Amino acid sequence: MEKLTSVEQFNKLAENETVVFMFSADWCPDCRVIEPILPRIEADFPSFSFYYVDRDEFIDLCQEHMVMGIPSFLAFSNGKEVDRFVSKDRKTEEEIIEFLTRAEANSY
Repeated sequence: MEKLTSVEQFNKLAENETVVFMFSADWCPDCRVIEPILPRIEADFPSFSFYYVDRDEFIDLCQEHMVMGIPSFLAFSNGKEVDRFVSKDRKTEEEIIEFLTRAEANSY
């Protein structure tokens, strides 16, 4: 998963790609729990580009998109948010797959 480097990159990706942003932080224990499964999940959803958004580095972006808990996910396609999985709760593999399946269906 690539790491987001700027707000400008976020905006460009959201406008021009089918993309999932994972909002996370190095200190987040719930984020570390899902880390080992993410490469496999990414491989199962090749229609998306995946980007890691450091919540501490991009706090204004989090506020702008109402991401108040981590880990959280936002999916964009053709410049529109097609789905979100945003909460402070720990995410399971099944929940992430369900979110991505729904987001993929909404992106067409």
